[in-house]
Amino acid sequence: MRALSKIFVIAMFVATSVGCGGGSEDSRPGPLGKRFDDMHIAQVAMDQKQAMLAAQQDWSVSKAENAKAEADYNQTTQQLTVVRNDRDKAKLQVSSALSNKKSAEASSDTNKMNAAQKELRGAELSVKAADARIRYYEAYRAYLKRHWRFTEENMFWRESQYELAKAQLAQKNNIAPKGITYDSFPKQEAERNKRAQSAKGKVDSEKSRATSARETWIKAQQTADQATGQGSTFPDPMLSTVPPTTTSN
Repeated sequence: MRALSKIFVIAMFVATSVGCGGGSEDSRPGPLGKRFDDMHIAQVAMDQKQAMLAAQQDWSVSKAENAKAEADYNQTTQQLTVVRNDRDKAKLQVSSALSNKKSAEASSDTNKMNAAQKELRGAELSVKAADARIRYYEAYRAYLKRHWRFTEENMFWRESQYELAKAQLAQKNNIAPKGITYDSFPKQEAERNKRAQSAKGKVDSEKSRATSARETWIKAQQTADQATGQGSTFPDPMLSTVPPTTTSN
């Protein structure tokens, strides 16, 4: 019975946490738990709504940023497929180089043997570079996933600012809708702000790992290019503008 009681208490705690609308900071954010109906402030003069309208605009921008972050992340699935196919091609070149090396050794021609050995070394280094490139793209994809999560957290934080601005406007005009507790809106905004800031820190950490993986790949690719005598033109996704992770007011 004691064990069952303990399980029940834990279950109630989890349910309560989820019901608050935030969830744990490492889980995907849920919708806001508190909203203020626009109809309660419909009659308030427009010259008093500037802060509210500014918050609404910030929320609108954050929704567009979230949609872009999701699209960027989804695009990396196709990119990873291409990169892995490139590694398969590089491995085929190693097989071809090994066959050429055997033929050269059978001929006992020193020039052919040296050329075949050089070809094999270049092919093997190209495979190493292809492996490093895959790790780079995987790290980059992990970074984009974290950035997407941040934009999601930021979107809900901006929405909480908008809801707070509406509530403050109503309170300033002595509007007291039934069932509304004004203290809950600042608390909701503070919680969502904390989650957004935490998510931003995780993005920065993931970006650092992706940058390190990129540098490793570039070095490996340069070594392979020197060995083969051919310059490569592989796309480098982090050369483009990196999405910002600002959460300033």
